[in-house]
Amino acid sequence: MPRAGLSRAVVVAEAARVADDVGYDRLTLAAVADRFGVAVPSLYKHVDGLDALRGGLAALALGELDGSLTEAARGRKGRAALRAMAHAYRNFAQAHPGRYAATLRAPDPDDAEATVAAESLLRTVFSVLAGYGLTGTNAVDATRMLRASLHGFVALQAAGGYEMPRDVDRSFDRMIVALDAAFRAWRPDGRAARAASTRRSAGD
Repeated sequence: MPRAGLSRAVVVAEAARVADDVGYDRLTLAAVADRFGVAVPSLYKHVDGLDALRGGLAALALGELDGSLTEAARGRKGRAALRAMAHAYRNFAQAHPGRYAATLRAPDPDDAEATVAAESLLRTVFSVLAGYGLTGTNAVDATRMLRASLHGFVALQAAGGYEMPRDVDRSFDRMIVALDAAFRAWRPDGRAARAASTRRSAGD
């Protein structure tokens, strides 16, 4: 019989805490089972192995990140929405490093729960970018640019990569200003930008 009080949701929630405490790469069924004082086979009554546990964790973390970004951007638009969302992203990554790591990889298409959570998060980001008039493929490109910038910043900070004598928060804010400027100046599929570059190269 399953241990009283344990369920898939309870096991996944504990896995999230383990990942935050010891790191996503060190998340194991044994580590989670130890938290409950049970043997590993007891967890198989609730999750079908480590991959399933990580899938559940990804869905949980994506949902939490989505909630944080949605709340931060609510009632704002343009740079204000972008700044609020960026700071919420960074705060989540710093407060929940294990959960954050679980959000980085695209979900398995067969994992419906994680896929739905990822799609909801993407819609939240798209809604902010729509305030810049970015939709369709332009929104996809802008999302990749935004994510690469935010993830690169938080990953380098977490690794101790910022030791120069400049306040890190100020640098983060300057990055947001630069992203805002880039999104405001965006041209559909880069056609106008390429044309201008070609004219300059030709001496026009």
